[in-house]
Amino acid sequence: MDLVSPLRAICLGFPDVTERPSHSAPTWFVRDRKSFVTLWEHGHHDNRFAHLWCAAPPGVQRELIAADPDRFFRPPYVGGRGWIGVRLDGRVDWAEIAELAEDAYRMVAPATLVKRLDAG
Repeated sequence: MDLVSPLRAICLGFPDVTERPSHSAPTWFVRDRKSFVTLWEHGHHDNRFAHLWCAAPPGVQRELIAADPDRFFRPPYVGGRGWIGVRLDGRVDWAEIAELAEDAYRMVAPATLVKRLDAG
């Protein structure tokens, strides 16, 4: 299953987003500086399944993991900052992924870009 194309379409739909590899994984950045989503299409470290990492508002990581620990997890490195790991090795709900990506974007984007996003 192609995971990069739909995720790319979602992330590049936000204002002033660029894509480039980070640690050999497709990663999306706001103003080419702050990452907000990384795709590990073939897994990463001990997580040998397709997944993504994304920034999240405070407390959301804990809520999502508690609600569905088979899909959500605390990723290495960025999990301590509240980022979410999302499994993509089953049925992928792209509407949900779009919501998570938008929340991630809002966490790292400056207020001027969030206003542009809200303006449509």
